[in-house]
Amino acid sequence: MPSILIVDDLLSIHEMLEAVIEPTGFSTAFATDGEKGLARYKAEKFDLVLVDIDMKPMDGISLLENLKRYDPSAVVVIMTAYASTESAISALKYGAFDYLQKPFKVDELMKTLKRGLEFKEISSQQGPSVPSVKTEDLEARLIGNSRQIKQLIHRMKKLVQGCSPVLLQGEMGSGKREIGEMLHSARSEEAPLVKIDCALSSEKGFREGLLGENGTGGTWIAEAEGGVLFLQNIHSLPLEIQPELVSVLRNTGKGFRLICSADVDLEVLTEEHQFNEELFYRVAGMPLVIPPLRERLEDIPLLLKDAASKATNPLFEPNQVEFTEDALQTLTSYYWPGNLAEFYQVISKVISSSDSRVISSKQLPLKLHDLTTWPSLEAYLAGQEQEYTHLVLSACKEDADLAAQILKCERERFEHLEVVS
Repeated sequence: MPSILIVDDLLSIHEMLEAVIEPTGFSTAFATDGEKGLARYKAEKFDLVLVDIDMKPMDGISLLENLKRYDPSAVVVIMTAYASTESAISALKYGAFDYLQKPFKVDELMKTLKRGLEFKEISSQQGPSVPSVKTEDLEARLIGNSRQIKQLIHRMKKLVQGCSPVLLQGEMGSGKREIGEMLHSARSEEAPLVKIDCALSSEKGFREGLLGENGTGGTWIAEAEGGVLFLQNIHSLPLEIQPELVSVLRNTGKGFRLICSADVDLEVLTEEHQFNEELFYRVAGMPLVIPPLRERLEDIPLLLKDAASKATNPLFEPNQVEFTEDALQTLTSYYWPGNLAEFYQVISKVISSSDSRVISSKQLPLKLHDLTTWPSLEAYLAGQEQEYTHLVLSACKEDADLAAQILKCERERFEHLEVVS
């Protein structure tokens, strides 16, 4: 019989909840304050804890923090008055499963308790001992030996084990989509994976796919049952739809794992009231930050091998490609604002257009070369073209072809300035 610990300083609440809950097949136990509730949980362990937010000396939020610290798998539902709704929402940040506003209806209470117990059961079934978790796949698919990548793999191995929502944050092109897919396949490749790009979907699509009729969940929710719902670019979800999605997740969101991604700092958007606060806490329970490529440039030699293996050239096999030392230096000196997406695109294009299997720095796109060491345009504008040409050639390490490209760009820029002035 599922067991529920009820922590509230009002005995009338104990009596009411006992009368409502026990006839439905649950056993109940009680504590009158946070400290007693924590002690009783440690002594007996319960399937679910129902906690009032306003208690002394230890309030509901403090009890929640202590419970999650003692037992991260504890399923805690916060009870709050209407006036403390903001506090209840913030409780989600500390790991609360859900909250109930007093006075709540009996059917609302029972639905929440049943969802909490279902979540507890799913979590226990997907513990670390489950043999189907293939964490070695993560190491094989995440290319690199940098500290950042090792930390990322370590965090992902922990995230694979659970079913709590995951928020992937990182710059555009950093690999969030691939990592979301890895988290799914490392658990089970057979389970459904429903991927939705919030930046591309229409409001009509959201209402049909996510919300459904009367907020009961749409087709995407149904398709994700037993698997993963992956909402990419969730920061692009229309603000007016976000509260409705919160309602759907409260009612249906425990039959699948929710993974979301964002190119921006979602917490900052929330603080600026550009993203729904409750939705943020519901999706950001397990945040995972993906490092940009410029912070792990030491991984580029390994990434080069992987990118080359995926490129094509009619003249030679991809594994025959070699990059010279100066090419490698150029690749590791570039800022890579487009991250992995830009890197793989550049390498693929360079290899496919090369007539030699040995690729040097001058075969790389002009944008990759460090312009910070080149002289300013002032010398050219002052009419000292010969001196400027010599300086550019020197900056390009006597590479005449590259210097010619730069001079051509500078002349065009100079002509544009003359026209504008």
